Parts: sequence; structure tokens; C-alpha cells
Amino acid sequence: MKYMLSLFFIYFIFIILLELKLVTMGMFHYYNLKVSEVFIFDDFLINQIKEGAIIKSHHNDELKTLIHKHFNDRNIAYISNRVMSYSVDPMTYKETEQIPNLVAMAIIPKTKAMRNSAKYERQFYKKPYQIFDNLSAAIIWVHNIIALKNNVVENI
Repeated sequence: MKYMLSLFFIYFIFIILLELKLVTMGMFHYYNLKVSEVFIFDDFLINQIKEGAIIKSHHNDELKTLIHKHFNDRNIAYISNRVMSYSVDPMTYKETEQIPNLVAMAIIPKTKAMRNSAKYERQFYKKPYQIFDNLSAAIIWVHNIIALKNNVVENI
């Protein structure tokens, strides 16, 4: 059942992206990791942490590996689709922000408690970090941030 929900989620995201003309039939990959499901698109990834997980700084190793494999040195953004209950060691963000081509982080909390946690965690991440009510708004924001960062880099 969880696998079917993941496939539905992937399909739903892809349809939104096509409708918003934010993605073409480019790169798309899915990873079912021990603590999360990762959906990789052309210039961002969506991470859904699994129920009960405790995220610590060593989880950045998997993130760095995926970013290097799929994005190399291209600017990308991270979207956290928080649909499950889990905890994050806020010190994880200090290491996450050291990933040079990870230029922004968007959080989509499901509950008020998750939103409050995301607000607290914001203070540990110094790059662009925004909290959204829905995936569409988060995707639009990360595309704008990436376009801005790419334009600044190209003009230097």
C-alpha cells in the first residue's frame, strides 16, 4: 500500500510540474532509502522522511551522494514534504548548508506541530529557507531561487 501511495505521489508531482511548465520530460529518479523516500527532478529533490525516523548529521552523507550523482555542480533545492512524524537534530542543518550547490530549502509541514518545528529549525540553516502550505507553492519558490542564483552566477 505504501508503495502505491508513493507512485501516486510521484505521478501527482509530475502532473503539477508539467501543468506549471516547470519541468519537461527530463530527469526523474526515485529512491526508497532506509529513512526516507527521495524524488529527484531536474533541479530539485523532494524528500519524505519515514515515520519515526530520527535524522542526524550522518544522514547528510546519503544526501550528498545523491546530489553529487544527479546534480554534480548544478544549483539545486531541497523540498521536505513532511507528511510523517519524525525528528531532526537541528545541528544537521549546519552540515547540510555546507553542500555548495544546495541553494535553498523548502518545508511543507502537514500539522501545526510540524510547522512549529520547521520554524525552530530555520534558525540553524542560513541559506534561503521557507515554509509552505502546499507543494505547488514550494516548487514555484525553489524554481525562482534557483533561477536567481543561476543568473547571478552567470553574470559574474
